Amino acid sequence: MNTIPILNIEEFEEDSFSNFYSNDLSIHLKNNAQMVHKPHSHNFYLCVFFLEGTGTHEIDFSSYDVLKGSVFFLRPGQTHSWSFTSAPRGYIFFHTQEFYEFYFLNKSITQFPFYYSYENPPYLVLNETEIKNINSRFEAINIEFHKTDIYKKQKLASLINLTYIDLSRIYTTIDAKMEVLSSSYLNALSVLEQTIEAFYKTEKSAKFYADKLSITVKHLNRITKSTINKTTTQLITERVLLEAKRLIVHSKNSFSRTAETLGYNDYAHFSKLFKMKVGITPLDFKKRYEINDD
Repeated sequence: MNTIPILNIEEFEEDSFSNFYSNDLSIHLKNNAQMVHKPHSHNFYLCVFFLEGTGTHEIDFSSYDVLKGSVFFLRPGQTHSWSFTSAPRGYIFFHTQEFYEFYFLNKSITQFPFYYSYENPPYLVLNETEIKNINSRFEAINIEFHKTDIYKKQKLASLINLTYIDLSRIYTTIDAKMEVLSSSYLNALSVLEQTIEAFYKTEKSAKFYADKLSITVKHLNRITKSTINKTTTQLITERVLLEAKRLIVHSKNSFSRTAETLGYNDYAHFSKLFKMKVGITPLDFKKRYEINDD
């Protein structure tokens, strides 16, 4: 069993057009059939919209139904794979963070609710009216991508920005709380997630991260509870366990080596934590996914 592949956007470039890609979904899946149905991750942001099709989409060990009107959002580093029970039709586009932020200098891609936290659901299911409106957005993006007109990148940046705005408006109607969250809290949450990403293998205490953000543990927990209803410690533990799952399933490491990689020199302690949080042992978790290996 090999380590999970990380796909680079350069692998999908057409006509030397860097940092952005769009295609008809059925064509994309056909052209990349060898990779898309097996677990993989990306170094870019991805958005896919289904006009037809059924199946499942597994993202970081959570499964979501693929339905007409499904829209999925993936951030760099997330592991996912597809399994279809009927032929899908729709559109897909993806881009680097730099592509978006180059054209919107005072904005971050993480301003959009489906990208600002890994804790937010990575999908939407649109109604018929929404499908019609969003389809026109994706179609315009795909048409522009395959043109050779001047100002192509500028127009694509504008089109994806409009698409993300429309999708964000729909997304926030699902949870109205997202519309009224303090921007300072959301910024702090984003910084916290980035800091956890950098240090979770060695640092497990909430105080460490509070110190990094120059705030108290109490205030940091107030931020995480207000935004995603979790404590800082829960976020740290969840990130550790996600990486544990990835290593258990997609690497050749022994369980003890996986524990050491994640900062646990005592495998018994790691195993106890894993079973308490996941509900099964690392070995049982590995067995659950081995059936899908070649």
